[in-house]
Amino acid sequence: MASEFQVAVIGGGVNGSGIARDLALRGIHTVLLEKNDFSSGTTGACSGMIHGGPRYLQSDVQTTKNSCLDSGYIQKIAPHLLFRIPFITPILSSTPFAKIFLELMETFFEAYDHFIPMKRGKPHTRLTREEALELEPGINPDIVGAVTMDEWGIDTFRLCAMNALSAAEAGAEVRNHTEVLSFIKEGNRVRGLSVRNLLTGTEETIRADIVMNAAGPWLPRIAELAGVKVKIRPGKGVHLIFDRRISNIAIFTFAIDGRQIFLMPHENGSILGTTDDDYYGSLDQLEATQDEIEYLLEGLGRVFPPVRQGRISRVMTGVRITLYHWGKNEDALSREHEIVDHEEKNGISGFLTIAGGKLASYRMMSEEAADLICRKLGVNSPCRTHLLPLPGGDRLPDRNALAESYGIPPYLAERLIHRYGSRVDEVLEGSRQDPSLLSIVCRCEPVIEAEIRYAIRKEWARNLVDLRRRTKLGTGPCQGCRCAQRAALILAEELQLSSGRVKPLIRDFLGERWRGKAPILALDQLAQEEMNQAIYRDLR
Repeated sequence: MASEFQVAVIGGGVNGSGIARDLALRGIHTVLLEKNDFSSGTTGACSGMIHGGPRYLQSDVQTTKNSCLDSGYIQKIAPHLLFRIPFITPILSSTPFAKIFLELMETFFEAYDHFIPMKRGKPHTRLTREEALELEPGINPDIVGAVTMDEWGIDTFRLCAMNALSAAEAGAEVRNHTEVLSFIKEGNRVRGLSVRNLLTGTEETIRADIVMNAAGPWLPRIAELAGVKVKIRPGKGVHLIFDRRISNIAIFTFAIDGRQIFLMPHENGSILGTTDDDYYGSLDQLEATQDEIEYLLEGLGRVFPPVRQGRISRVMTGVRITLYHWGKNEDALSREHEIVDHEEKNGISGFLTIAGGKLASYRMMSEEAADLICRKLGVNSPCRTHLLPLPGGDRLPDRNALAESYGIPPYLAERLIHRYGSRVDEVLEGSRQDPSLLSIVCRCEPVIEAEIRYAIRKEWARNLVDLRRRTKLGTGPCQGCRCAQRAALILAEELQLSSGRVKPLIRDFLGERWRGKAPILALDQLAQEEMNQAIYRDLR
């Protein structure tokens, strides 16, 4: 017997989960389908910023405006997930016409200042050489001055999961680890999907009035299953993840080819990014090259030499879903989005595709898609995603009161509030009767046992990689070496898995971590990894 829905959304990235939330809040019976795990694709590999997009100001002002406007809304609905990141742009003396370039840079940010009230940003500041070096002594002293701005960082994994959770609480069904096998069509109309649960192998028929393709870089494949072609211009982006904060202020500069790059503090680590290259390879086997790593280190090292001394814990690689355009350099491609109605374009009704866009304007894109779906369904219901908080976003508990109530350190209380907001008591419930739930499983973050059990029970985590996205388990310096075994035992207990399933869980998790580490294991990095493996294996 087939399951019946009004809308089936394919893709559990921020676009898909955002659309599912919007539709569910409007009372539309929706199912969200994700082949791997929420935010496991493009969303999870982005720079982790809800930013205004100053880089698009010269060629795509509307994208900058939309990003700033939606950033303001996202701050209101998820205040616990965001954190301010100050940026500094130093201008080297060796830059052609350096002093004039500094003036031009300030003029550029003066234009950006017009948009920042929308995202609660701070206006730019021009710094002298001495002021810039006082702010960040690691900057190359051969500068003429600098300009500051600020942006907002966010945990993209939590953002995506909270959109999915909000959708579920509003009545949507959420199917993680569920692959689309084929489309069900009646003539030129899409009527549903055939899907398979990849954990159980169970196949199912899902009938829906409308199918929304929000599969990110996989959307051309999904479109082909429906019998239409959608062209995008996929772009590979590489970020280097450092095991600690190298600087408490983000540094914005230019690579050798003029592309904008940055090093920024992000929660407990630092992120250096990003490359942007056309990509035609496998979407399931993304790999960074030594050339891409050196490109970033060279560009940033020119203005911030200490970056060479930092320990890179892993390389993060993803694919952007930029709109197709022939003849433009990758860096000049628009970050605009497009919603394709295949009834108008291809004569296939009941099927839509969303492509392009960026994280910072996901909510606005989801609203636009949901508006179109509502018109097609004849539903007159307004969008409320900018008004209703995401789970945990309705209030921020007091850190000290929480720490005292549960007998935990203030730092741990602060971290829990950042991740769970007002729902932190749900995570910690039961710890008064069972204090072992407050024990630390992953010391690098830290992650406590209560978080792991909560993610399994309430947030669809079914393996250690899922747990990493929900809790940041294994993302610190040890990269899972000392926490994987204990977390796997908790997972096995919660899901009632046999003892024979524990080792494969650990193997798969450490293998996933290894793929991110392998590109940077050279010289001293290799020696450090050998020490890492030896030390933490003994502790397990």
